[in-house]
Amino acid sequence: MTKVLGVIGYPIEHSISPHLHNFILKKLNLDYLYLAFKVKPHDLSAAVAGVRALGIVGINVTIPHKERVLQYVDDFSEEVRLVGSANTIHNEGDKLIAYNTDVGGFLRSLEVNNVELSGKKVVVLGAGGAARAIVHALVKAGVEQIVICNRTVERGQKLAADIEARTGFKHFSVLGLSEDLVESNLSEADLLVNTTSVGMFPKVEESPIKDRNLLHENLIVYDLVYNPQETTFLRMAKSAGARAINGLEMLIYQGIASLEIWTGSKISIDEFVFQLKDYLKEKL
Repeated sequence: MTKVLGVIGYPIEHSISPHLHNFILKKLNLDYLYLAFKVKPHDLSAAVAGVRALGIVGINVTIPHKERVLQYVDDFSEEVRLVGSANTIHNEGDKLIAYNTDVGGFLRSLEVNNVELSGKKVVVLGAGGAARAIVHALVKAGVEQIVICNRTVERGQKLAADIEARTGFKHFSVLGLSEDLVESNLSEADLLVNTTSVGMFPKVEESPIKDRNLLHENLIVYDLVYNPQETTFLRMAKSAGARAINGLEMLIYQGIASLEIWTGSKISIDEFVFQLKDYLKEKL
């Protein structure tokens, strides 16, 4: 019998996850079907109960449910405990276990791009749910300093304090988005990560950094946004001589990590990774 997987979120129409997972499952001849479920915030507890009742093998969890979903599961991984949010739930026998594969997906996407993080200075734009996983990943990878830039400084400070309490990492700076402050930190940064939705379809002309001159050729610029594939922000980075990476690879590698949890098998996409990327680009 075909086993069911899925993703819950609100909105969910834009999700590319069904295309990603069903492509991989078909390539590997695994008898699963991955579906998208629109779940409004007030329906979250019922939706999670439905996963249990219907015997759905597992689900991904996206905005706005990544933190609240922890109220409705039976247990969670160490990664979830440290990050404070989950993006994957596995229906293991009679228990729902929550995992976070965003952390590993981000680190794996840097690894395949030969980006070394140990001892580096990183500037993170944003302090929301995505930033939480990214900042934890950076701490795990051994960076030397993390600068969090957020429109609301208090929210950035809260994130830094929370990660420090969970991990013991203390080398944070928290700034607003004033260009003078951002510029002084970017000039000596090794990596700049946009965790905000600025520049995402349909507002594709927007960029979290307005002045191209703030970017430089020794900088790696990573935009978690993957639709469009080349954001205004990444175009700006390239024109400044910086190296640009978009969010598609993180999506792919966090998805693979989720599939490995659900199937209990190691999953390799080496034989069809370029075909997969081309397919996903068509679907954007």
